Amino acid sequence: MSILRDILYKVTINKVVGSTGVSVKNIQFDSRKVADNDVFVAIKGTLSDGHQYIDVALTNGAVVVVCEVLPKKLADHITYVEVEDTSAALAFMAANFYYNPSENIKLIGVTGTNGKTTVTSLLYQLFKKAGFKVGLISTVKILVDDQLYPATHTTPDSLTINYYLNLMCEAGVEFCFMEVSSHGIHQNRTKGLLFTGGIFTNLTHDHLDYHKTFAAYRDVKKAFFDQLPKTAFALTNVDDKNGLLMLQNTAAKKYTYALKSYANYRAQILENQFEGLMLKINDNEVWSKLIGAFNAYNLLAIYATADLLGMETFETLRLISELESVSGRFQYTISEEKVTAIVDYAHTPDALKNVLETINSIRTNNETLITVVGCGGDRDKTKRPEMGKIAAYLSNQVIFTSDNPRTENPDQIIKDIEAGVEPQHYKKVLSILDRKQAIKAACQMCKPGDIILVAGKGHETYQEISGERFDFDDFKIVKEFLKALQK
Repeated sequence: MSILRDILYKVTINKVVGSTGVSVKNIQFDSRKVADNDVFVAIKGTLSDGHQYIDVALTNGAVVVVCEVLPKKLADHITYVEVEDTSAALAFMAANFYYNPSENIKLIGVTGTNGKTTVTSLLYQLFKKAGFKVGLISTVKILVDDQLYPATHTTPDSLTINYYLNLMCEAGVEFCFMEVSSHGIHQNRTKGLLFTGGIFTNLTHDHLDYHKTFAAYRDVKKAFFDQLPKTAFALTNVDDKNGLLMLQNTAAKKYTYALKSYANYRAQILENQFEGLMLKINDNEVWSKLIGAFNAYNLLAIYATADLLGMETFETLRLISELESVSGRFQYTISEEKVTAIVDYAHTPDALKNVLETINSIRTNNETLITVVGCGGDRDKTKRPEMGKIAAYLSNQVIFTSDNPRTENPDQIIKDIEAGVEPQHYKKVLSILDRKQAIKAACQMCKPGDIILVAGKGHETYQEISGERFDFDDFKIVKEFLKALQK
């Protein structure tokens, strides 16, 4: 049990009705999860408003209600706390409830449109190989040293973050690498956390369904750096036009990395092939199993972070050469007929362009490049024609298909993608609604030496159609079809 006044530390409070000396068992923001002696925090979400469920929470046993607007009728023997912003209040309360675990761990946040999962996952790998106890909070999974937990959001809610950070502290974890999404920043999920460092990867077209404008999306990312303490470091990619903007108002120590610009940490690509990359990082050469210019940036960010966290240079370089690619990020297989199939999470125009340009820079052009791609439903519609334009321009053949249509009509999503294709590329385009059949068709079109890119879902092992999730693994399916063609 915790005392309410202790977990309200740092919360901006307008009014209290009742006692802050009451003992509470848990904090909940979902009224259905409330039990006896819990605090219920009424969050105004994008789909529903928690203020509508205060009575349900009280019926389930809540003894404290934290809200932005007090109910007209107040129940007896209940403490009501009126605050400026319940999402910010939840973040501070969650941190206090779990004894502010981020203060007892070196927490590194990684934000940007692309590269978050790769950078956090590879930093986890690198520090684990160096012998440290390490934590990871990513889109793909949550790891408390060796213990694996499923991930549901890029950046979980405040309670979940602090719960796992507390588990990490109890397990003796020294470093935690965490993806920080724009949604997470905007919804105050990272408030109340003490970051040792922040990394900016890049900023491109995404999530405009939520943020409405690119400027708003950019400014939310910047807010993460604005909130870093002076004890932290802020590391940014200055080859990105918004890289320096991220550092504009931060109190943290500023560091930069780049392939094309002057920076504290610089890299040059010496070799780029399907077997991997040869990089020169700050005058030291290193070989990596990862592929492509976008991974050169990711590896440089990892090198810089390891250096800023005190790792010895040659130890870092040795460990970088051992790193394995992240599931669903340029994950590839080569069939007996020498058909190369690549599965990548590229679900934004820039990510798709990066992957296709990487393939085109490595291949000989004697082979056919077939791209299978779709776009998610109930998400940013403005990127769909851009995805179509890029896929058709940079591939020899394109098959547009379903991604996760969710509650949208998949036919309409494909029409939105097709709208971006330029007339000179119409003959390259085929549309097959069923994703499995689209992958099968791509495999059947292939001749020895050809390349297939299946983009958009990467590590995901499901497809979401009309609100239901079905088992679906791009990598597994493309391997099965290529194997079947060998018979």
